[in-house]
Amino acid sequence: MLSFQMIFRVGCFAVCLTGMAVAQTPKEPVSPEPTESGISYGDHRKQTLMFWKPTVATDGPSPCVFYIHGGGWRGGSQTDANLMGMLPQLLESGITVVSVQYRYIQDALAGHVTPPVKAPMSDCARALQFVRHHSMRFGIDPDRMIAVGGSAGACTSLWLALHDDMKDPSSEDPIARQSTRLMGAAVIRPQTTLDPKQMREWTPNSWYGGHGFGRFAKKGDKKPAQFARFLAAREDVLPWIKAYSPIEHVSSDDPPIYMFYSDVPKIGQKQGDPTHTSNFGVKLQEKLHESGVECELHYKGADVEHTTVLSYVLDQFSVNAN
Repeated sequence: MLSFQMIFRVGCFAVCLTGMAVAQTPKEPVSPEPTESGISYGDHRKQTLMFWKPTVATDGPSPCVFYIHGGGWRGGSQTDANLMGMLPQLLESGITVVSVQYRYIQDALAGHVTPPVKAPMSDCARALQFVRHHSMRFGIDPDRMIAVGGSAGACTSLWLALHDDMKDPSSEDPIARQSTRLMGAAVIRPQTTLDPKQMREWTPNSWYGGHGFGRFAKKGDKKPAQFARFLAAREDVLPWIKAYSPIEHVSSDDPPIYMFYSDVPKIGQKQGDPTHTSNFGVKLQEKLHESGVECELHYKGADVEHTTVLSYVLDQFSVNAN
């Protein structure tokens, strides 16, 4: 049998080794704390934003990344992985970052907003106007703002960038008088249309979008069944579809667009992830180019100048520096 002393020595040695292992494990990088958070731009508890000032000194107002998180307009985080992966370098490059929280589809349904997708999209437009109105507070140049987002947040970013100016010059509300136009948008795997007919033609196994219009989900339904009802009722909600689909707002005065996808486009074929397929990007790029609008589309094997949203944003702000 082992003596008590031997057991004690072995135990101490194991503890020491464990301590060494912990000490040698590299620490997770610390995410920058926001300069300010919980800033209300509306009356609903979710209508808030946070922002980070640059970590370097800037000569005058800084450019601004206006970030809209994804999550299908039903969830997500203002500090998601897409943003946090870019945040340190953006701040070190003299760029202010604003991240928006907005009402979700379920909040819209509870508040009888019609169609439900109006709530998240109009919230982001209002937040953009709020930031522009308070540009001195945020220390930004209101003319140098790029929208960035992923998935549903990317769809909203494109909608803002391509939509005609939503300002109301005659409003008594000074925030509503602010422009919603942007310097550009740089987005990750966006949906570029919410039209079920277009989606099914471009990608036959599409199933996304009906929840944004609020009337096609039944308890226990699977997604294909919801999409089938959405497609069958398309004509009834077509004005809404056109109002909230980014591709419907393309015009020759639109700003440059960058889209990042992971998959290879195959128009008319099923895709592994039909909700985030580069088929969306191909079709929007075609329409943008037809209107003379600059658009860079990244996907596997594409010959493009920028392979990340971050590199594109840094270049855009550099090229357009005052």
